[in-house]
This record gives sequence, C-alpha cells and structure tokens, in this order.
Amino acid sequence: METTSSREVILKGIRYSNLFLIKQEAEAPQIPVFQRADTPLKPEFEVHLQKAGGVAHDVSSVAEVETKLAVLHPEAMVICSAVPEIAGTRKVTEVHDPHELADVDVGIVRAQFGVAESGAVWLTQEDLVVDALGFLSQHLIVLLDPNEIVSDMHAAYLRVRLDETAFGCFMMGPSATADVEATLVHGAQGARSLNIFFLPPM
Repeated sequence: METTSSREVILKGIRYSNLFLIKQEAEAPQIPVFQRADTPLKPEFEVHLQKAGGVAHDVSSVAEVETKLAVLHPEAMVICSAVPEIAGTRKVTEVHDPHELADVDVGIVRAQFGVAESGAVWLTQEDLVVDALGFLSQHLIVLLDPNEIVSDMHAAYLRVRLDETAFGCFMMGPSATADVEATLVHGAQGARSLNIFFLPPM
C-alpha cells in the first residue's frame, strides 16, 4: 500500500488552495548545478570552520586521535563514543535514556560529510546513535574523511536523505550566542568546543 508523506499532503494543499490562480498542478522547481572554481575543498572547509569557532586537525591514526584528545581535554572523565575506532569510557550504544548523557565531558562522533563553503558537517541519528550526544556533550570531537567534503549546500542537499533517517542536522562550530550585551558565549545551547579530526574510516 502506497503511503503519502505529510510534506506531499501539505504541498498538494498549497497547489490547489486557489483554483482561480492555479490552473494545474505545479512541479517542484529543479535546483540548478552551480559551477565552482576547481579549488581544493579541504583548505576552504578549514577556513570557514575556524571562523565558526571550530578547529581542524590532520591525524594519521587512531592512536594520534587519542593522543590529541588527551591533550585537548586532559581533565575529561566521561568520554562517550559513537564511533568504533575509539572506545572512550562510555559507549553511546549502551545509553538507554538521553538524560544519561548529562555528565558527558567529550562526545565523539563521525560525520557523513563536510561542506566547504560553511565549515559545517552533516550528522544524522545513525551517526549520533542518541541525538542528545551532539548537544549535551561539553565538548565534541567529530571524525571526518577529508575526501568526503562537498563544495556547497547545493551539493550537500544532493547527499541529504531525510527519507532514510528520523533526524539530521548540519553542525557548524561549537554552540555560541551573543544575545546578551553582545558578549560571545560558547556552550549556551550545546557543545563548548568542536574539533574536527580528518581521519578516513579504518
């Protein structure tokens, strides 16, 4: 039995809401392919990540990731990992209630891809395992394959498959706000720091 998504129902209602103005069903617009200069994407990604408050690290092994992790967060007691490469002190697969992540010092996840024009990474429920890991962790470390960086959001949306996940988000740098007295504060609504480690899957 074929099911109709709520999005399709809403769009169909909009198309036929005014029969005097809309004589026939309108097709969704096609997104054009924008041509960009053939430049390396990784340096551009790093520049925009830094502007957003994040930091990128080139690493060659899991051991190097663990060494840098210890240097970046020497006082971390609870390290919750959602990646098989790093065990941490708590596996997110063993978390049954998001509230159990309230004491996480460092969360470790792997992003599916990055976006050069913004320095953002794409994370889904499958990557986070428990969605709250990306937001309750005091600090976040994201593993990213440097070969999985797309040029812009137009290219990114060609890879986003919301029909295959219950949750997905673009994350760009640590949480930040300057609403009060124009004072920049990190960690108000999420992680206080975000470090990207360029490491292909093992």
